[in-house]
Amino acid sequence: MKGEILKLLKETDGYVSGQELCRRFGVPRTAVWKVINQLKEEGYEIEAVRNRGYALKGAGDVLSEAELLSCLKTEWAGGRTVYFDATDSTNVQAKRLAEAHAPHGTLVVSDRQDGGKGRRGRSWASPSGVGIWMSLILRPEIAPSSASMLTLAAALAVREGIQEETGLSPLIKWPNDLVLNGKKICGILTEMSTELMEIQYVITGIGINVNQREFPPEIRDTATSLSLEAGRSFRRSSLIAAILKAFEKDYTAFLKTGDLSLLLEEYNACLVNRGKEVCILDPLGEYRAVAEGIDESGSLLVTLPDGTRREIISGEVSVRGIYGYV
Repeated sequence: MKGEILKLLKETDGYVSGQELCRRFGVPRTAVWKVINQLKEEGYEIEAVRNRGYALKGAGDVLSEAELLSCLKTEWAGGRTVYFDATDSTNVQAKRLAEAHAPHGTLVVSDRQDGGKGRRGRSWASPSGVGIWMSLILRPEIAPSSASMLTLAAALAVREGIQEETGLSPLIKWPNDLVLNGKKICGILTEMSTELMEIQYVITGIGINVNQREFPPEIRDTATSLSLEAGRSFRRSSLIAAILKAFEKDYTAFLKTGDLSLLLEEYNACLVNRGKEVCILDPLGEYRAVAEGIDESGSLLVTLPDGTRREIISGEVSVRGIYGYV
């Protein structure tokens, strides 16, 4: 009920009477009063005027289950939302929920992560009050070999959501990063559980630097935030809502064909690798090539100095001018 009352206050231009809230939600005035006080304690500025009711005057960057539910405009993404003030990792929590049969579209969000991880087990700094640390449980009926394409679809959705909410236009660094001015703002980690060659669930974890004003010395030269790039702060709940709405669209397009063909043109248009010299860290030895874009399966197409073309399925690919590679 708290999320529904908050949503109503947000959508109302003016005051909502306590009587109307009681009638709409079928609860006594004491229950409404309790919810209003809880919202005030969470950081919402709510004005109460006798004989007029309640009006939402300000919210700031509040992150909570009620706040998220009041913002979402999706069909299934975030249909169940689980929020933590702090946790080890939203991907770990999402796995626990998925093993307990949480439904497709379940969203896990935490204000802080103490054990956030990126690709190849690298740690991911996830302090409280400044970033988006979230994971989405998916149960697609696709072959396990196709699951990696969900990372690319998620990257495109994150870009769309950020652009809609902030006006910034990050680029995608294949396969799982988003960058602004050559520095990282977002990382995506997709993990999967299979049984008898069938997908049980996929966890897509997303970490976004939103309102950080500074970074630890070891990543200061390679990381940035939306706030640093735009010169202002952003409401994380609105960003999450925009990203999930975009993801529903891109996920549906992916399922329609079973590949990235419907997303290919848009993805390649914002691929920072495209047309750039890249350094591929291959187990047999690193080499350089020029990236041409991705194909329908999400592989990165590159052209070697001798004109030979190759498909890069996975691995580390450094791009000239990004993250210090010159």
